[in-house]
Amino acid sequence: MITRRAALALPLLAPGLARAQAEWRPDRPIRAVVPFAPGGATDVVARILSEMMGQILGQPFVIENRAGGAAGLIGSDAVAKSAPDGLTLLINSNAHVIAPSLVARMPYDVLADFASVAHLGNVPQVLVVNPQLPAANMAELLVWLRANSGRINFASAGIGSGNHLASEIFRAAVPGVEMEMVQHRGGGPAMQSVIAGTAHMCVDPLSSALPHIRGGTVRAIAVAGAERAAKLPEIPSATEAGLPAWDAGAWFGAFVPARTPASVVASLNSAFNTAMDRLTARLADMSVVKQPALSTPAAFDAFMRADLVRVQAILRRAGVQAA
Repeated sequence: MITRRAALALPLLAPGLARAQAEWRPDRPIRAVVPFAPGGATDVVARILSEMMGQILGQPFVIENRAGGAAGLIGSDAVAKSAPDGLTLLINSNAHVIAPSLVARMPYDVLADFASVAHLGNVPQVLVVNPQLPAANMAELLVWLRANSGRINFASAGIGSGNHLASEIFRAAVPGVEMEMVQHRGGGPAMQSVIAGTAHMCVDPLSSALPHIRGGTVRAIAVAGAERAAKLPEIPSATEAGLPAWDAGAWFGAFVPARTPASVVASLNSAFNTAMDRLTARLADMSVVKQPALSTPAAFDAFMRADLVRVQAILRRAGVQAA
């Protein structure tokens, strides 16, 4: 009788047992690698999430900047080769899918060496110039660019970064104008070059550019794409400004080494989604918006793979070759 009752109870207990088996809790601090210098958009988003992630997971969630090399390859490669135990993560931008199109010899395989964990939001990108530049809008900027072709320094966050992709799309949208793409170790250093006047302009995610725009150290010209940004309503979209071909947003995501157990990926995904829900207002203030349709690892992975193909097509049309 006891055996029969226990057997009858098993179906009722099974869902609880499955949840207990599926839940993973770290027993040591988690290291989240940002493969760019401090101050860029990816770093800003990672640091906004870090304290909340630590509270949810019950362990310190430590951000480590591993800048260097093209497309954030050094930091990304370090994560790809780390133990698949959930204690080392990569927080990257869409540079993750841009790098394979721009770097001929990748030290890792974006698809085979990583598992997608969580989509951490989308953010519009904005074109900014040094305030001393005699251009207050896109029409005036285009006149200035054509008059100064061959003498223009365009600051980039580094080969293969989301900023680089947006910059290349902008450059392709203005044929006949020669611009020198000056590569930096991240979006923060690129922005500082524009502020200092050593570069004329750059593209940056609004999440990191907004404080500089509001502070008057750079001038915003247009937001990439067809729509204005809610946090910068006075600045026209590229379409409104007469440059509809310039359409390039950015996204952020978390990844772990391939072969990380599914239970670990699921627990990290849940923690990230909870953190983003609790920080919705703060992230929205930086123009970072969560996409509910991409809330699962599988959905984010499918999105990431599709974007990899899309980016390859864009750069091929722009005539950009891997180096």
